[in-house]
Amino acid sequence: AAMETVSLEHQIQSVRRHIAFLKKEQMELLHGLHLEILRLQKHCSELTHDLEMKELEARQQDVLDRELEEKCRAMEAQLQEKEKDNLELRRELQHKETLVAALRSSLRSKERRFLEELKRRSHRVTILDTELQKQTEAAAYLS
Repeated sequence: AAMETVSLEHQIQSVRRHIAFLKKEQMELLHGLHLEILRLQKHCSELTHDLEMKELEARQQDVLDRELEEKCRAMEAQLQEKEKDNLELRRELQHKETLVAALRSSLRSKERRFLEELKRRSHRVTILDTELQKQTEAAAYLS
């Protein structure tokens, strides 16, 4: 019976050591799991922050994209307006060039007629001058 008691006490001590070992292992495991949970929570907070920052940047980029699109549309409208104005100016220039060409032609025609008239009158003056000279000589002869 004493032997059984000692054996039983050894078994009880062995079970207690196993229990203590298991408790120690469980405490270390729980501590490790707690640290892992804290690390994962921190990582999750960082990822959430990163995601929020990326969403904010994406919203800001969307705003910038919309502003650029609006500016682009405004510039395209201005360009179309300028092209329309340019076309009108080209038509006006073409019309004025046509007028200038017509005026030059008219001026050349008038210049030609003026020169012809000048030649005719110069010829007439020469004839009259010759007659006057003859009459002056005749008058001088007669006197």
